[in-house]
Amino acid sequence: MFFLYKELYVYRLRVLFSWSIFVDSNLVQIFGFWLATFLVWFLITPSYIRLLQYAKMGKQIRENATIGKAFEFFKLHSAKAGTPTMGWAVILGTVFFMVFMSIILQKIGLTNNSLFNQQETYLSLFTLFTVGLLGGIDDWMNIKGIWKTKGISARFKMIWLLLFSGLGAWWFYDKLWWSEVLLQLPYIPGIELWILFIPLFMFIIIGAANSVNITDGLDGLAGGLLLFSYAVYGFITYDQGLFLLSTLCVSICGALIAFLWFNIKPAKFFMGDVGSLALWANLGLMALLTNTVAILIIVGIIFILETLSVIIQLTSKKLRKGKKVFKIAPFHHHLEAVGWSEETVVFRLWLVGMILSVVGVIFYIIAS
Repeated sequence: MFFLYKELYVYRLRVLFSWSIFVDSNLVQIFGFWLATFLVWFLITPSYIRLLQYAKMGKQIRENATIGKAFEFFKLHSAKAGTPTMGWAVILGTVFFMVFMSIILQKIGLTNNSLFNQQETYLSLFTLFTVGLLGGIDDWMNIKGIWKTKGISARFKMIWLLLFSGLGAWWFYDKLWWSEVLLQLPYIPGIELWILFIPLFMFIIIGAANSVNITDGLDGLAGGLLLFSYAVYGFITYDQGLFLLSTLCVSICGALIAFLWFNIKPAKFFMGDVGSLALWANLGLMALLTNTVAILIIVGIIFILETLSVIIQLTSKKLRKGKKVFKIAPFHHHLEAVGWSEETVVFRLWLVGMILSVVGVIFYIIAS
């Protein structure tokens, strides 16, 4: 009898390990790229920061607001003036380097598919590059003090994002025949939008890009929230069999973890507009690719509320002769102004972001 139990036990162990992640080639590739991206980013960043310091690529702290002067903001953050920015170059540069390495690995037969794949990653990589280019120009103008707001004007950014999102919407609708949106919520069916899919696509991409840009104001805040969001979409894309897109998501997670090592207070350098614009616009695209727009809304509630706080503030100042609802907008700066320390704001919003990410995954699993 003992030997029978022993044989059964050994059989069960074999079954367990045959399904384990250790022999799942997709997960091996995904976490292999995650680790490689983290290590590459972590090793080159100190030298990159020194290069930025040598080139005097320091951030300019704005003194002007969209309406009036930003006195409160300047008082809180004037000490950060001169801190190197353009952390985007390492984040996106490392990701594209890993894409290049995946092509080489495919050529020599170590992987079956590279991360440069028409079915899964072309649109995502195009989004990162195109929107990142806009943010790069904005960062350079900020450093050089060009324009009254030290950066690209809001109007020019909007025109660029409209052109990009319009092209993407046309591609989805005309080339991929995409016109239905699944909200991935329990008991709610898909919605057939037909031609209305195009303005919805544009709204999601533009809103997503700007929301992180608005939230990126405290050391580590946007980077941490982006990390949680990309982890969620790493899971969703894996669950839907989009293994290369999942690898790309998890690689970005590796880059964001390394970035946070140098970005938590006191930040050695900042992400800049390339990161904030491109990374979340890319998540908006992934939400559309995976038909999980509602999940993105749940995961990104903090980004949405931050954007709403700016809209409310500007509307109030225009309609109420300069009167404000918040001491400073966006909301994370208001929390600073009422007495919360920067670390308290960041860590508490991180905790909320983690909870929302778990809720998003739960809703996705229930609805799947």
